[in-house]
Amino acid sequence: MKELVVISGKGGTGKTSLMAAFASLAENKVLCDADVAAADLHLLMDPDIKARHDFQGGSTAIINPNNCTQCGLCRDLCRWNAISEAFEVDPIECEGCGVCVDFCPEEAIDFPIKTCGEWYISNTRFGPMVHARLGIAEENSGKLVALVRQEAKKLAEKNKLDLLITDGPPGVGCPVIASLGGASAVLVVAEPTVSGLHDMERVAQLAAHFKVPGMVCVNKFDLNFDQTEAIEKLAKENKMTVVGRVPFDPVFTESMVKGQTVLEYVGNSKFRSSISEIWQNIRNQLVL
Repeated sequence: MKELVVISGKGGTGKTSLMAAFASLAENKVLCDADVAAADLHLLMDPDIKARHDFQGGSTAIINPNNCTQCGLCRDLCRWNAISEAFEVDPIECEGCGVCVDFCPEEAIDFPIKTCGEWYISNTRFGPMVHARLGIAEENSGKLVALVRQEAKKLAEKNKLDLLITDGPPGVGCPVIASLGGASAVLVVAEPTVSGLHDMERVAQLAAHFKVPGMVCVNKFDLNFDQTEAIEKLAKENKMTVVGRVPFDPVFTESMVKGQTVLEYVGNSKFRSSISEIWQNIRNQLVL
């Protein structure tokens, strides 16, 4: 089984829109939305949820008032100022470090694992999909990314499907690292701006560090030809294959409003041929 992870150096490059378009072209695949902190692939896929599971990660301190002597040690040790003068823990401010739990002389602080999100197995018009939703201001997104990828691989093996297409998070942080390990290839969607070039360079270095073969697609390439050429030059310097260019077109936004992939919205056109050619180049790199 091959896994293609679609990522970008920053948000707003069109990563999810292009990934959804590829999903409409690919066969024998499972879809995975690993952008758990800002999941939006479901808006285009309209998933029919078949299984729902809680995601647990991290802990928040809770002071037991019956055992607490209000000695003040926990407040002195808490560098996050999460404990009030009334010796109550603010769950938003608490970072879950556990220092107060370890040093409380009365053992009056509980430290339960919290439920901070959900993950789902769904059916879509393009096949099965594993996705998740992380709670507001919750952490452990890297752990949830690893979980949805693992479950998506299990689903692919169970259904004897040979391709997993993963919509990865933007940037270069922990969630992106969790989405890259063990992938067959990564597609970086870049936009032709100064920041787009800089961010794509960071992502390229990250992919190289984890020895994941890289590909690059320039979205909205006709907005700045000089930056497009600079991105493609950088890709070649980093031994990444340039699989194609996508022109700027309002149909991307129009299709999202309709809840459709861009290829569903435009039907047969030169635009469809352009994206189909890019997908074929990706297939050739994956040797599908």
